[in-house]
Amino acid sequence: MNELLKQDAATVGTLLEKVKQTGVQYLEQINERSTNAQQSVVINGSLQATGAGAEATLQEFYQRFEPLMVAAGGPRYWGFVTGGATPAAIAGDWLTTIYDQNSFAVKGQGDISANIELETIRLLLDLLGLPDDFLGGFVTGATMSNFTCLAVARQWIGQQTGKDIAREGLQGPIPVLAATPHSSAIKSLSLLGIGSSHIIDVQTESGNRESIQIADLEKQIEALQGQPFILVSSGGTVNTVDFDDFVAIAALKKKHHFWWHIDAAFGGFAACSNTHKHLLQGWEDADSITVDCHKWLNVPYESAVFLVKDRHRLLQVGTFQNSNAPYLGDPLENFSFMNFLPENSRRLKALPAWFTLKAYGKNGYKDIVENCIALAQQLGAYIASSSHFELLAPVRLNTVCFALKDVATDNDTAAFLHELNSTGKVFMTATVYKGQKGIRAAIVNWRSTAADVELVISLMKQQAAKR
Repeated sequence: MNELLKQDAATVGTLLEKVKQTGVQYLEQINERSTNAQQSVVINGSLQATGAGAEATLQEFYQRFEPLMVAAGGPRYWGFVTGGATPAAIAGDWLTTIYDQNSFAVKGQGDISANIELETIRLLLDLLGLPDDFLGGFVTGATMSNFTCLAVARQWIGQQTGKDIAREGLQGPIPVLAATPHSSAIKSLSLLGIGSSHIIDVQTESGNRESIQIADLEKQIEALQGQPFILVSSGGTVNTVDFDDFVAIAALKKKHHFWWHIDAAFGGFAACSNTHKHLLQGWEDADSITVDCHKWLNVPYESAVFLVKDRHRLLQVGTFQNSNAPYLGDPLENFSFMNFLPENSRRLKALPAWFTLKAYGKNGYKDIVENCIALAQQLGAYIASSSHFELLAPVRLNTVCFALKDVATDNDTAAFLHELNSTGKVFMTATVYKGQKGIRAAIVNWRSTAADVELVISLMKQQAAKR
């Protein structure tokens, strides 16, 4: 055994204790931690022949990188719809690394991590009020969830004409209908060979909406003259968290032949709220759904789930099976996640989600979701009454989309956002809504409070006064 490895193995307890101390200190001070790195690091790509050992490497991390780690999991990091990590989720993530399981097989020899994953999916379905006729699994994020769901949708399209697209490849264009799809869905269509140019744009509802206009959707469907297609709908759009009318779409699905996919990356968690769960009424009839756990579920990054109706199991296996790997067994007789999703090798991504779901339950997530909604409304109310800012759209859930009033150029908005983020007290992101440059604040962190919103409002007033 390498001598450095031998030494580190003998002192692993001391090493992990130091890491724990650093982690606890970071979490205890996260409210004061900067949300924006003000410096960069010099990249050093030279690897020494003899390593430094774990403890010396940890010290180098402390010196070079740790001071620049931003409070991405903190209460005022409102960019990109970034959640935090609950204490239980952190515990689950640590154990995921320690046990280092490859989550793929349910039956046969090996570990039981896939069983934990199946149980976690059931818990998540229960939390979201969805029926248990969905088959689900964990992937790295909403992009891979959309990719997984749309890959099965592609296979369904082929089935309608007697083609096995996974084996034979695309034989022609596949029509995709959408109004305001997320960029990750468009990327997935590109990766799947369907092509982003084949999206048929559906009109949105009038009155500052991003949701599908049902009358135009039906018009576009009828123009396809019975040709099977994929509908990509939104369970919360990026800028304004607008929801498509799922009840109306479900009714159309009874009349027409199509695959219905819902991208509900973070908006799906509105189902936890008594006041907003009506936005998702009817979503249980979809063929597939994307839900992103490292957003509003507040687990560490690289955690999302795909949900595909179990009746499409054969199509899913046809898409993802390892057909030239007989040592893995029959993909239907011995359930294995590697035959139902893109990755073969995966860590036990479900464990942090299992921990946090079991630790805080339905009431815990109801509190988290409704608190974030209330905070977004608090920020929105200030902007609506301000002489410096204006809402670009109503605050429908947890995202506030706004702009500066009376700006001379788009550079004014960019400069304001740069100065605001440079305070290190808050982080928001730029956006474009209906052709106008704006700013977007997405509140999904369990730590966020009304005091955090008041602090940000004060900072906004200060920065606006300098203009």
